[in-house]
Amino acid sequence: MTGLPFDVPDAERLATVNDATVADLPRFVPAAVEWETDPVPDVRAAGRDAAADLLAAEGLRDGATVAVTAGSRGIHDFPAMIEGAIERLQEAGCEPFVFPSMGSHGGATAEGQRRVLADLGMTEESLGCPVRSSMEVVEAGEYDGDPVYADRNAAEADAVLLANRIKPHTDFSDRIESGLCKMAVIGMGKHRGAEMMHNAALRGDMGAEIRGRARILFEELPVVGGIALIEDATDRATHVEGVPVDGILDREPELLERAYGELPTLPVDDLDLLIVDEMGKEVSGTGMDTNVIGRTCFRGEPEPDRPDYTRIYVRSLTPPSHGNGLGIGLADVVHADLVADLDLGDTYVNVATSGETDRARIPLVVPDDASALLLAPSVTGTPDPGELRIARIPNTMEPGRLLVSEPLVPELEVREGVTLGEPRRLSFEDGDLTDGEH
Repeated sequence: MTGLPFDVPDAERLATVNDATVADLPRFVPAAVEWETDPVPDVRAAGRDAAADLLAAEGLRDGATVAVTAGSRGIHDFPAMIEGAIERLQEAGCEPFVFPSMGSHGGATAEGQRRVLADLGMTEESLGCPVRSSMEVVEAGEYDGDPVYADRNAAEADAVLLANRIKPHTDFSDRIESGLCKMAVIGMGKHRGAEMMHNAALRGDMGAEIRGRARILFEELPVVGGIALIEDATDRATHVEGVPVDGILDREPELLERAYGELPTLPVDDLDLLIVDEMGKEVSGTGMDTNVIGRTCFRGEPEPDRPDYTRIYVRSLTPPSHGNGLGIGLADVVHADLVADLDLGDTYVNVATSGETDRARIPLVVPDDASALLLAPSVTGTPDPGELRIARIPNTMEPGRLLVSEPLVPELEVREGVTLGEPRRLSFEDGDLTDGEH
């Protein structure tokens, strides 16, 4: 842990809050959810086929430059899908290039965004084509009195190919949420476009704003279509599809409905404490998927009734986040190491762009894991440590691998698709958990 600009209470000081000790905590049981899945057998080939379908519809000339989007999320099969699409474009005589399409992520700098792609396994060497990273934008049009921005490199290309995962959004609910339209408006809009979009959303309807601005971009830019990917509950592609530009606004809601059916969640929706080992930008734009933790924390959007997790404790920030801790405010308690890893500059630029400052608030900071667990009897409404309903997950992309406290076992024993291991005591070293098993 590096130095912090404030003093974190030590474990001895926090121990005076109540009489609980580590020995009073319940035993824990490893649990795993077995989901039914139908993964795409060859994602690279699926990317090739999707690009081929769009090429057939557009008939691009030999030597045409094609700008291909790539975002900041850790989508397991995205690199392979894009590599296949690029390969097919090159075979057709096109000259594709990838450009970072991630709003203000990467510290809102060209080099920062290039570094984000590299951390996600997308470099010029792996992709087999140039990566053109710039924060320069052009005004592609106007919507409701505001300019609509687009990456200059993309706007000057002969064609633009959108590519993104279709999934429920972490800020709002609509017939179009996170997908091709959002990639066009926020990702391709870079810092200025993302900021303009989120500010407009705070004044009105985010879904309607995205749809309206996407329509302008589709009309004014040479967008040929998009490649949509849907993940299953194990983060593998279960569907890849090329969608012509004139069909995106109609087809994306249908794909979103399917994505909702694939969304992985914890097998229990009532906890005293949820422990999340890591949050990060490649996990979710909000560090943790709000659909998994049951907290939205976005002005104008209602909070969900379920799941209901009284307190959330987050232990660390992923290295690919490069210090961007947007979403830390969704937690109630965080480890001091997480706070030490924050780059407040990157975090504040991102939160100002997204428009919701509450998500950057720093919650209670504890020196170690034991302190967080021993605070739980005082802050959850369950004063008996042995009765605490606790679950621990690696991150919100993997809610099916977990460690649960014994009070949850009777409920999970009768839950279809859940397997349970043997109960054991938590182990600590210098106050921090030593066992990484979930």
